[in-house]
Amino acid sequence: MDIWLQLEQAERGERHALAEVLAAIPWNADGLITAIAQQHDSGEVLMLAWMNREALLETLTTGRVCYWSRSRQTLWRKGESSGHRQRLVEARLDCDGDAVLLRVDQQGPACHTGRPNCFYNAIRDDAVEVITAPLNR
Repeated sequence: MDIWLQLEQAERGERHALAEVLAAIPWNADGLITAIAQQHDSGEVLMLAWMNREALLETLTTGRVCYWSRSRQTLWRKGESSGHRQRLVEARLDCDGDAVLLRVDQQGPACHTGRPNCFYNAIRDDAVEVITAPLNR
């Protein structure tokens, strides 16, 4: 039976080997999975990024969130240059394994613009309104 079907039908508390689940992740054509970062205590959605297998394993091993930079084609350890690190509190896979939710403890702003999160452009009526100012202004 497919691992995702097994997980879908599993009882609460049932466990499956991490290696088996990681091997079954449906990585996209570039070997990536969507990663959503969420502040663990407030539930605020901070950002969306991408992870390859190496970034996901490093994150799970070290507890420090690592992504895959599509523009630079290299691993990107969140906060490496800015100091605005993300400490992993918990990682969760969605029901069919094509997205990972990273519940994190964000230090400083999550967005490269200096804003608390990357979702500061609100679509309202017939316009896009910027609803958050950078923290460092």
